[in-house]
Amino acid sequence: MTAPTPPPSHHGPSRDYDPWTSPPPGAAASGEPGDTGGSGPDGEAAGLRRPGAEPGGVEVRREVRDAALVAVAVAVTGVALGLLWLWLAPRIPLISDGTAVYLRESEGEETVGADGTFVLLALGAGALTGAAVFLARRRGGIGTVIGLTLGAVLGSVLAWRLGVQLGPEQDVVARAGEVGRGEVFDAPLELKAKGALLAWPFAALVVHLGLTALFGPRDPDPEPFTHPGWGPRPSSPGDGAPGKG
Repeated sequence: MTAPTPPPSHHGPSRDYDPWTSPPPGAAASGEPGDTGGSGPDGEAAGLRRPGAEPGGVEVRREVRDAALVAVAVAVTGVALGLLWLWLAPRIPLISDGTAVYLRESEGEETVGADGTFVLLALGAGALTGAAVFLARRRGGIGTVIGLTLGAVLGSVLAWRLGVQLGPEQDVVARAGEVGRGEVFDAPLELKAKGALLAWPFAALVVHLGLTALFGPRDPDPEPFTHPGWGPRPSSPGDGAPGKG
């Protein structure tokens, strides 16, 4: 004859144990299963915080600082690009007959040579700055990428405006009257295709993201999530009671 099973105790956990339920009040203090060590001031369980994780405010400030530093460093190199463009861009010869100004060689390729030179130089600058930023900031981050993109755009604009300002006289009529009738002079340096300004940021991003994917640090495997109620099934007074025959 088997003794009847005692009813569940009202002072202990139910036999129908559900690990997804929240731990009972005082479980954390008593050290019962599901204790995560309490919650921090931000409401996040201390046991669930990723080791080494920075507080949100500190991480945001660091990303903003990185973006500003990278943007300024990259944009300053636009001075070198502007000087190279001014030096290497082909000149467009003009001539005046005293009443109007004409291209001396109407079928010359110099009219598109300035844009092509700027694009090639910008692509080279993008590759160099993208690699340099990767070597200086190997840990990467969204701030570095934003700073690189913004700095490349600003550097392109700076190079364009610097080359135009240091190039031949912008006032063609005044320049023609200055040199006299029948004399050849250079046309102003212009960037007709403004889309060339995007060549630098495009090349910089491609090179930087490519190097990051190939040689950048790898993210650690995420730690398995532990629900506060997971753990061994709590024992109840009726568990393990030997039956009587």
